[in-house]
Amino acid sequence: MLIKDNGFEMYWKTLEELNSCEVPISSDAFAVLIAAYWKLHMAEKAVESFGRMKDFDCNPDLFTYNMILHVMVKKEVLLLALAVYNMMLKSNCGPNCSTFSILIDGLCRAGRTQDALKLFDEMTQRGIQPNKITYTVILSGLCKAKKPDEALRLFNTMRSSECSPDLIIYNALLNGFCKLGRIDEAFTLLWSFKKDGYVLHLNGYSCLIDALFKAGRFSEARDLFQKMFKENIKPDLVLYTIMIQGLSEAGMFKDALELLRLMTERGVIPDTQCYNTMIKGFCGMGLLDQARSLQLEISKHDCFPDTCTYTILICGMCKNGLVAEAKQIFSEMEKLGCFPSVVTFNALIDGLCKAGELEEAHLLFYKMEIGRNPSLFLRLSQGTDRVLDGASLQTLVEKYCESGLILKAYKLLTQLANSGVVPNITTYNILINSLCKSGNTPHSGKKKKLGNINGALKLFKDLQLKGHSPDSVTYGTLIDGLYRVDREKEAFGVFEQMTRNGCTPSTAVYRSLMTWSCRKQKNISVAFGLWLKYLRNLPGREDEAIRLVEEHFEKGELEKAIRGLLEMDFKLRDFDLAPYSIWLIGLCQARRTEEALKIFNILKECGIKVSPPSCVVLMNSLCNEQNLDQAIEIFLYTLDKGFKLMPPICNRLLKGLLRSQGKAKLALDLVNRMKSVGYDLDVYLYPTTISLLHVHGNSQEMENVSPG
Repeated sequence: MLIKDNGFEMYWKTLEELNSCEVPISSDAFAVLIAAYWKLHMAEKAVESFGRMKDFDCNPDLFTYNMILHVMVKKEVLLLALAVYNMMLKSNCGPNCSTFSILIDGLCRAGRTQDALKLFDEMTQRGIQPNKITYTVILSGLCKAKKPDEALRLFNTMRSSECSPDLIIYNALLNGFCKLGRIDEAFTLLWSFKKDGYVLHLNGYSCLIDALFKAGRFSEARDLFQKMFKENIKPDLVLYTIMIQGLSEAGMFKDALELLRLMTERGVIPDTQCYNTMIKGFCGMGLLDQARSLQLEISKHDCFPDTCTYTILICGMCKNGLVAEAKQIFSEMEKLGCFPSVVTFNALIDGLCKAGELEEAHLLFYKMEIGRNPSLFLRLSQGTDRVLDGASLQTLVEKYCESGLILKAYKLLTQLANSGVVPNITTYNILINSLCKSGNTPHSGKKKKLGNINGALKLFKDLQLKGHSPDSVTYGTLIDGLYRVDREKEAFGVFEQMTRNGCTPSTAVYRSLMTWSCRKQKNISVAFGLWLKYLRNLPGREDEAIRLVEEHFEKGELEKAIRGLLEMDFKLRDFDLAPYSIWLIGLCQARRTEEALKIFNILKECGIKVSPPSCVVLMNSLCNEQNLDQAIEIFLYTLDKGFKLMPPICNRLLKGLLRSQGKAKLALDLVNRMKSVGYDLDVYLYPTTISLLHVHGNSQEMENVSPG
């Protein structure tokens, strides 16, 4: 009656009259209100009704708690739902199977599968048996979280209980293995499911065909598609889209277009998403004119290009350097009332930055920052309750709930979700990266511009004030930028801030710090210590082994230190060449060539392929010290490994040999070796080198070397 006659005003008046007459009001009265508001898509009113129960001396019962938890989970305000669940436990209202199913569903949807499993364990510890809905929710969540093995174990537990799996669970497991590319295991599962009476339906075919395409097994995917027709199963729009996407990504555009026409003839009308799949394929292959033609064709089927369509086209244009065309498409979508997403802005901002149009990129960034509505973060940051990260947001929500201000907590979270298109951390990273790189001229001999790095630092502060948490990319970009303008102290300050704020530095950050420590400060000890610090934070690394390596290095026993590190790497099968290359190059830059040569020989002895840049730097150092015999050994190593070095180092070594007494024959041998492995001597050898070769070589040896 409430829904049909919209009698909410009279209902509330009745509740207030009963309350004034001290007539007890049961929880059912509010459960009715919450259900009615929810059915009319008035979630805020539903939460308000729940929050006002205490005004009527009415305590929620289990049914009402479950009702409001369902609303909150569906509206994706999980933080609030968990706060209400805690309220429920404190009020001695015991949860039931439905309570756990609702919360587990919310946690799985939010990608918090470990928390979902803990809640599942809590459920069984309370003696509450999971039902089919609970199992379906958590199994589907585990599969979506790419944990199909855990899902399969839980599935077997379910099988052994009185709760039998249904079609949804079977399909979820198949899909879970397919999504991870474990297609053969998925087919093995399919045969075992068939023994339980499972019949492969449209959804099952769709996930298997999709997985086969992604695995590059195109003929199998097409065979399975044809098999469906023999079993009288008609493909739907989803499956046609999968087929078109698979054919497009395989480069079979003719077949994809034919299928697009065929599905229309069979009465399945392609939607915008289906067209977007084709457009993305064409853009990926650089066929931009065809992509634009398909965009215009969408309207023939009463569909319209959406934000995704325009974003795909803008990305395609920017990747191919057609920034002017991308700007035109951006302008076109705005005129048609199709509002850009964060991804759209990011694509165009990135394109503008790469094209050197930094001022226009900045203007677009500010336009994005304003968004459709004022940012919630901008409003909150002015008050005493500043929301700067997830932890402070959680604290604030719990504080509101404990004070009975549930509606205020709900509004906080929903406004956050609907605060308009505001920059995300990726957008900030794009601009910070461009600012850091745009003004640096380290080899120009001119005074370096500091304005851009200062602009990057300002943007770094702004993003934190507006509630964003910098990630490892943000910090790494700033550290690299500060080093480029000789502000090493500030770079290390940013690194310390990063660790203080609980952001784990990535390998790239450590590599950047190590590289600049070697290049700017010639400080190998700092670079070595940084890598040991990184290793200590990795799982499986033994502190004692790291401490022993550190002792060897401090005693000057470099060879023992390097061998100790390699032993750890091989033991854990986690070898990374980068730190060894950084140390080798750093030692050369510090004119400690003999130690660099030790690292080279140890890596070579262990069968590790030393990188070409490391070989070039080491050869240059050896040439500087007139240690040409060792330089030859390194060059021969590069020839054996199939590396082709750039002309400067090749000519430097050859000229050094030709100008040294008694080493001309070695130079001639090297030239012949270079020719035998595919070096184009006419391109690689400088005129001065060729002249020296003609002076020292006989006609037979030099017959294939141009006189220049």
